[in-house]
Amino acid sequence: MAKSRSIQASGSSSLAPWLGISLIVILFDQLTKIAVTKVFAYATPYVVTSFFNFFFIFNRGAAFSFLSTASGWQRWAFTALGVAAACVIVYLLKRHGNQKLFCAALALIMGGALGNVIDRLVHGRVIDFLDFHAGGWHWPAFNLADSAIVLGAALLVLDELRRVRGAR
Repeated sequence: MAKSRSIQASGSSSLAPWLGISLIVILFDQLTKIAVTKVFAYATPYVVTSFFNFFFIFNRGAAFSFLSTASGWQRWAFTALGVAAACVIVYLLKRHGNQKLFCAALALIMGGALGNVIDRLVHGRVIDFLDFHAGGWHWPAFNLADSAIVLGAALLVLDELRRVRGAR
């Protein structure tokens, strides 16, 4: 009896904090996208600094406008991928809820993925508006959901590096 209790306690904890992080990402992402669509004209750069603009555009594809010129099937494929990723992440959060860095990373990724899923369901495409550039180099426009996904991925790498280092 005591053995099964200790296994359960070490393998899981409440989903609430991790789902809360995802919800915060989704809320900030959606609020900024609503503000951008109300304040900025489409495809018109608003210069903020010598290396940053607000630039409201739509992206029908994925990262770096991958498949943005496809016939429309990509909307549903990327929506399904985002929902599937969220399901896998919830499963991982349940199994590893006591691993704080790992779960925080997954929560950021899930919040970002679902923020973009909402765009695809509501608008048929993702709203992007953060535009960085330097000299002749130009980064594709992105949004807060994309930023959360990248931050979450970086935290996953950091978590794995810490885990590998600790195993030595």
